Amino acid sequence: MTEARITVNGKETPISPAAPHTTVLDFLRERGLTGTKEGCAEGECGACSVLVARPGVNKPTDWVAVNACLVPAAALDGQEVITSEGLATVGEPGTPPALHPVQEEMAVRGGSQCGYCTPGFVCSMAAEYYRPNRCAHADPADGADSAESADAEHGPNGFDLHALSGNLCRCTGYRPIRDAAFAVGEPTEDDPLAQRREQSPPAPVATEYAQDDSAFLRKDTLAETLRLLRERPEAVVVAGSTDWGVEVNIRGRRADCVVAIDRLPELRELRVESDHIEIGAALTLTEIERRLDGDVPLLAELFPQFASRLIRNGATLGGNLGTGSPIGDSPPVLLALDAALVLADADGEREVPLADYFTGYRQSVRRPGELIRAVRIPLPLSPVTAFHKIAKRRFDDISSVAVAFALDIEDGIVRKARIGLGGVAATPIRALATEAALEGRPWSAETVEAAARVLRGEGTPMDDHRASSLYRSAMLGQSLRKLHAQTTEAVSS
Repeated sequence: MTEARITVNGKETPISPAAPHTTVLDFLRERGLTGTKEGCAEGECGACSVLVARPGVNKPTDWVAVNACLVPAAALDGQEVITSEGLATVGEPGTPPALHPVQEEMAVRGGSQCGYCTPGFVCSMAAEYYRPNRCAHADPADGADSAESADAEHGPNGFDLHALSGNLCRCTGYRPIRDAAFAVGEPTEDDPLAQRREQSPPAPVATEYAQDDSAFLRKDTLAETLRLLRERPEAVVVAGSTDWGVEVNIRGRRADCVVAIDRLPELRELRVESDHIEIGAALTLTEIERRLDGDVPLLAELFPQFASRLIRNGATLGGNLGTGSPIGDSPPVLLALDAALVLADADGEREVPLADYFTGYRQSVRRPGELIRAVRIPLPLSPVTAFHKIAKRRFDDISSVAVAFALDIEDGIVRKARIGLGGVAATPIRALATEAALEGRPWSAETVEAAARVLRGEGTPMDDHRASSLYRSAMLGQSLRKLHAQTTEAVSS
């Protein structure tokens, strides 16, 4: 076991003497890299974003932006990090560093006012700048006004504004920031960070980092991890830390033992078999989105509405299901897809239908020492699908109600219906009564109206600061009516 170290802006830096719960944000700032800021400490504002070298989808390495405020520094043992300070190119002694292209565009287009959020924007923008296959639709040299020829969320240079959806600005205004994003060109051939994409990312390393009475542990294999969890069933298991990081920062939670599973190869596979798709529980949502490339339309509809790109770069399906939250966005979708979970412990594996997984508020059938290894989605997929997320903001918000539909409609008859609901009960649930009200009946306005009344009565919605119980019930019924209005023409044709 070697000393835990992170390569920061090209320089190896020991993690010690930081405590195991110390975040990457605090680790960097304590070492003088104060461009990385704390705004919210819960992954909402993006002021803390940094770049991490991760296994790529289209190239050996992708530069991925993550929230440094959520990730424990020990979780990046052996990995490479670039901060806003590391983007600039160091020149000759006595000369100032040359600005990176995204920094240059932010400066010349007025994208920074107080500057507090700017380093985070720059890192998120740089991740999109280096995204492989970012297609240019027009010449960025034409200026920001050329963006009008593209859709509202993509620039003429192929820049996807969702890359910045987790970054907030409170004084500059988003127009100049968007102009800067839509003006950046392609990386040059001698760009060192672009060249770095052609080499493999750092291999995962086993980590045993302990200070005082707490430890952060990462094993090489799933078998070793499961044996460790049998010995330490009280350990907190983390992947992207997008949930645990909030507990540490906002609620002051500490753990005697944290076990990382995010780099375990057995949990990072994605396989398409003849009768199912198997998705590793530790693949990030961004990795799943880009690897599936729209092959599961219902998941493709979910991903842009699931938090922000910064969160999706760390969050996993295993983590979203493992927390057992009744308002998680992935469970309703996976329920509609008839998904099952592969649970593993030191004695072996078992498969559990997701519909049987949740047993109560943040409770499940998962036993102590057991992990979610993979999610299995049966094939073929239902052709009529939709995900409706009702929230106060269009993107990057927690659902008041989430509804996922998957229907088989043949000759105008609903042959099979699966409906997953979130935010209306102590657990994510299937709308079994509504499914029964649809199956075997015509996909008609009359059937839908009757089923919508049934759907309004599903679950036990409550009043809270996000929505009233009456509003949640009303949105359930409206969601089915909306699906019918959206699909009637397509089904009839």
